[in-house]
Amino acid sequence: MKLEELTVYNLSMDLGEQVWKIVLEWEKLSKETIGKQLIRSVDSVAANISEGFGRYHYSESNHFNYYARGSLYETKTWLTKAYNRNLIDDNQFNMFINEINNLGVKLNNYIKSIGKQKQLKTTE
Repeated sequence: MKLEELTVYNLSMDLGEQVWKIVLEWEKLSKETIGKQLIRSVDSVAANISEGFGRYHYSESNHFNYYARGSLYETKTWLTKAYNRNLIDDNQFNMFINEINNLGVKLNNYIKSIGKQKQLKTTE
């Protein structure tokens, strides 16, 4: 399997691009404060999934997937701050939260599947 075939990777890449497009339209102060933090956290999700994918041992892989999950929840916090400060509207906020929740479930399932692959290898 290739990295680009992973649903969690593709969803996280798409989320990052959506966030990027919105932050580009903010004023300088918002970009420099919340915007940079938001982009760093959302981009970290895909980056950690890809780094974990490239690791040989399952525990190393999951280590980076746990970082990806942490970055996903950090993204949720920055989006909430953006919403509270009227940088994104209700529709954008709800759309992003739904995408994050969906991605979170898929990421948890991906992490579980890696654990199952480890169990299969140790019983063979």
